[in-house]
Amino acid sequence: MTAKRSGARSKRPQRTGVSPPVPEARSEPSLSRERIVATAVELLDAQGVDGLTMRRLADRLGSGVMSLYWHVDNKEDVFDLALDSVLEYRGPPQMVESRDWRGKVVHMLEDWRAGMLRHPWSASLLPRRALGPNILSRLELLSRTLSGAGVADADLNAAIWSLWNYVMGATITRASFGLSDEDRAAAQQRLTRLIEHYPTIERSRLLLDNDWDGAFRKGLDFLLDGLAPRQ
Repeated sequence: MTAKRSGARSKRPQRTGVSPPVPEARSEPSLSRERIVATAVELLDAQGVDGLTMRRLADRLGSGVMSLYWHVDNKEDVFDLALDSVLEYRGPPQMVESRDWRGKVVHMLEDWRAGMLRHPWSASLLPRRALGPNILSRLELLSRTLSGAGVADADLNAAIWSLWNYVMGATITRASFGLSDEDRAAAQQRLTRLIEHYPTIERSRLLLDNDWDGAFRKGLDFLLDGLAPRQ
């Protein structure tokens, strides 16, 4: 059946020989959860936990705030994802991987500490965030390694929490201990003047000791000595 023609002028634009203007592409870059998380880590590195807001995150991404919510639930979700992303553990290179359980534990915990020192905000977030797959994988690997080394199931949780507490404490102390060489020297000089009250730490030159990595490794050895299976 043929449609009845109307006498009204068609509203379809007439051909003029000139192509119609092409609509401008949207300037907003494409978003993904991975890009949001990577940018959140950059923002946290630059401005810390208090500096991350959804508005600032959106501005860094060149996006609208509401667009973020297609990929993440809220700011708390961003914190969880950013934290877990910096705690990923890939293990040592195959060529240097140690079969010794202590070597595996040392590498794992030194990597954990180094990762948190690269992102100092992570140490403050970790105790109050939901544990994501990367940190859970670390804990599973650590538990499995200790268990395989002979740590009894009854002692395993205490061993894990002892090592957790050691890494967290060492990381937070290092990240927040910002004294310069001059400050440490001045503090040690003051301690020397008070030597009758603090003879042992003055003798050990405690306030001048700046070997953070060495102290971490030696302290970790002390802990692992206590965890070594009894012969």
